[in-house]
Order: sequence, then C-alpha cells, then structure tokens
Amino acid sequence: MRIFTFIWIFLLSNVCYSEIDSATGLDIAPGWELVRMHCGACHSYKLVTSQKADRQGWYKMIKWMQETQNLWSFDEVTEKSILDYLSTSYSPSHWKRRAPLDKNLMPREN
Repeated sequence: MRIFTFIWIFLLSNVCYSEIDSATGLDIAPGWELVRMHCGACHSYKLVTSQKADRQGWYKMIKWMQETQNLWSFDEVTEKSILDYLSTSYSPSHWKRRAPLDKNLMPREN
C-alpha cells in the first residue's frame, strides 16, 4: 500500500507541476520564448495565460489579431512553434477559463 501511495503522489506531483517563468507567468515549455517575445510586445501575459483554446482556437485568435489589431505575420516555423506551445500549455480544461465567445456574440463595432 505504501508503494501505491508513493507512486500516486509522485505521478500527481509531476502532472500538476510545471515550471513557471517568474517574470511573465508563462509555463516554461518549448516555444515559450516566442510567446514571450511576440505576445508580450502588445499586451499583458495575464491575457495569454487566462485564455484557453485548442490549436484551431489559438489560430483563430492570432488571425483575428493580425486582421484587426496590426499583429505582424509570422513565418511558418514561428507560427507552428507558437501554436504548439499555446495549444499544449493553454488548452481548454474544465477548471479554467471559459471558451472564447462566438463572433456573433461580440460587441458591435461603431
């Protein structure tokens, strides 16, 4: 029984623990430096860490920012790395923030 308890605690601690960058609050994982560089240039990292989306959702958010907020275009490798990071580190989960609103539910532009 002690072995089972030890294994359970070990597995749980590895699943729940991820290293966080103290300056940005971003999960430290492959691609996080690109997100720090590109996303932090325009807004708070808390905005990034509070969002949750799958790969397609992150892709749509990036395209929306490029079309409406003057976010620059990324080369293919950079975009893939950013999407890999965001869809892995900030994917949807039941205990975190709600999914983004549908476009038809967003406020109208004047």
